Parts: sequence; C-alpha cells; structure tokens
Amino acid sequence: MPATSETCLICRGADGDPEFERFQVWEDRYWRLTVSLSAEVLGFAYLEPKRHIPYITELDGPEAQTFGEVLARTSRALREETGADLVYVYIFGGGVPHLHVHLAPHRANDALNSRMIRGELQEERLSSGVTRFVSTEFPPLPEHELHAVGERVGQRLAAGD
Repeated sequence: MPATSETCLICRGADGDPEFERFQVWEDRYWRLTVSLSAEVLGFAYLEPKRHIPYITELDGPEAQTFGEVLARTSRALREETGADLVYVYIFGGGVPHLHVHLAPHRANDALNSRMIRGELQEERLSSGVTRFVSTEFPPLPEHELHAVGERVGQRLAAGD
C-alpha cells in the first residue's frame, strides 16, 4: 500500500526522526534538513519537503519553485561545515515513498565513491581529458537510441509539458 500523509513516517517530521536515526538541523516553510546519526561520512543529510510528495516526478508548487535554491544552500552549508571537497546528491525512487534527497559530503579517501553503474568498471580517457567509467557488464546503449530519447524529452519540454 502506498504511503499517504497519514501513514508516511517522513510526514511525521521530527517525531519520525528517531526511527531513521537522524535529527533535524534546519527547516523553512516548505523544506527540512536532517543529519544522520548513523552514517559512514560526516554530515550525511536528508533534504525533504514537508508536504507529502512521493517522488521527484511529482515535485510541484512552491517546493518545485524553491528546490534549486534550497538544495544549493543546504549543500553549501554541509560542504563548508564538514570540510568536504563536494557534496554528492542522490535521489532514489524506492524505499520510503516520500521525496528525500540524500546529501553526502565527500572528501578524498572517505567511504563514498563515484560509482553509479553496476559491474566491473573500465576507465576511458576522453580527448577532453575527462575520464569516463563504463561498465563491462552493461556497455553503453546505441547512440541512436540515446539521441532519440533525448530529442523526445527536449520536444516534450519545449511544448510545455
């Protein structure tokens, strides 16, 4: 059964935080930021809307209008207060059906890595000097398929959808 605002643990706000082993450090009218008390890296945090919004695809209203600014502000504070080089941002669709953005401050040699792809990775150095990682188990899809879906997305967004 999908969660509703009545059954959603995240919608309980600070009352639900002990279940997730975290505590609230900041909030505004639409968003709240909590920091994990059980993490492998210093400052691992969760940014989530106060209103029940199940997934990023359903982000709308004032939360959508303020998301970028709040994400930048909270990530910057986490980076500066933890001495991190950068903050990884993860949004997963499963688990708890209430939008929650994982903010993971990252420093060299910590518990995090940049792997987003399963399988053994092969490094490819591009002519630009950038290193790309490709899974040997899941090779890149054909360029024409990738291009076609990109074109369809662009057309849909240009049409106002």
